[in-house]
Amino acid sequence: MDLARIADRLTRTIEDQVQEIGGLFDPVIRLGVTGLSRAGKTVFVTSLVANLLERARMPQLRAAAQGRFLAAWLQPQPDHAVPRFPFEDHLAALLAPEPRWPEGTRSISTLRLSLRLAPSGLLAGLSGPRVVHLDITDYPGEWLLDLPLMSLSFTDWSQAALAAARTPARAALAEGWLARLDATDAAAPLDESAARGLAAAFTGYLAAARAAGLSSVAPGRFLMPGDLEGSPALTFSPLPRPGRTPSGSLWRAFEKRFESYKRVVVEPFFRNHFAKLDRQVVLIDALGALHDGPRAVEDLRVAMTDILACFRPGANSWLAPILGRRIDRILFAATRADHVHHSQHARLAAVAEALVAEARRRAQFRGAETGAMAIASLRATTEATVTRDGRSIDVVRGRSLDTGAEVALYPGLLPEDPAGLLAAARDAGGGREAAAWSVPRFAPPRLTLAPGDGLPHIRLDRAAEFLFGDKL
Repeated sequence: MDLARIADRLTRTIEDQVQEIGGLFDPVIRLGVTGLSRAGKTVFVTSLVANLLERARMPQLRAAAQGRFLAAWLQPQPDHAVPRFPFEDHLAALLAPEPRWPEGTRSISTLRLSLRLAPSGLLAGLSGPRVVHLDITDYPGEWLLDLPLMSLSFTDWSQAALAAARTPARAALAEGWLARLDATDAAAPLDESAARGLAAAFTGYLAAARAAGLSSVAPGRFLMPGDLEGSPALTFSPLPRPGRTPSGSLWRAFEKRFESYKRVVVEPFFRNHFAKLDRQVVLIDALGALHDGPRAVEDLRVAMTDILACFRPGANSWLAPILGRRIDRILFAATRADHVHHSQHARLAAVAEALVAEARRRAQFRGAETGAMAIASLRATTEATVTRDGRSIDVVRGRSLDTGAEVALYPGLLPEDPAGLLAAARDAGGGREAAAWSVPRFAPPRLTLAPGDGLPHIRLDRAAEFLFGDKL
């Protein structure tokens, strides 16, 4: 018995080593899941993995439709220095008897899903199945807002941040912080108590802007500090540049802390994670911005343009490991498509396209393939038609997040002209269309899944086909 047990253990060890060595030569798709707060990154990753493990709801993923997608399984964490995405916990929350939305992303996490595929083409009969690894990187949307800081000096960033805070859309939110700045002499010697007060007031302004639906709230770690809370790297604020900036002054101290923030927080994130991606999905909460009004729409457009300017789009080649990887496919996905009738999905996708039009043109010029669509990672509603005053109205039905009761809602018509919508949002006196939209709050549906079924969704299979179907 002991010999048999030893032999069995040795056999398993050899098999594990062979699999590990083989994994070094298996192709890896590095997919980044990007989006600002409320865009639905956590649910997207959870539903994507669930639907790759059980593929009955993925007919638009060609490898699955052709029967070549043989199996998928979750691998141990590939990077021991990065937390694993808690897929099982999030899926359990969505499948509970009283389902609940999982908590949003608060730190970076990764997950490796290995896909076993039958060969295709003329030589399919001459080779066996192959394995492709899908490495998914999920990180807080607020961290994206830090990437543009890499190209700015403290002076340039301060000027831009102060100008933004004094706009009509933000002046009331920044009132307390700006008042404290007016009473501060940036050329005076550093006073740590005053420095902490300024940083706290600045953080309060960023939190108020986020609560008001605004997107540009950099530096992102001020709202999600983690283990850096209270550190000098997070204890600074934009300052008006004084006529002189002597050594030991508040200005010089904040300038050094700003550079430390870029060096300690932003650059490692970019180098260790962001720069390694070769496929990207950008989730956009266009409905939320429409609900929050014209200033939120314009602020989201500016934030997305700044964020996407940091991408390295373009075609990859066999020299990518030497010259650096580039993102060769980018999908812009407007989330919560289940909150509107399918007849408006094209309009929802058009709004998302308009919000990222400038960045999309840049990516296409550099050789990246881009796409745009409206999706729902988890479909929380059904569609129906009701009659009111002799008119037929298309509505969506679902459980109210506030009361739990079944409700049928007609949130309104999305704008037919996205360009006109954005033009109105730029005009402080315009934006009537944007302000007229309302977004219902639906709870996750109570689900009973049949064998082979993943989570119900809208176009998640099409999104997967665009993002990595060519590699399967």
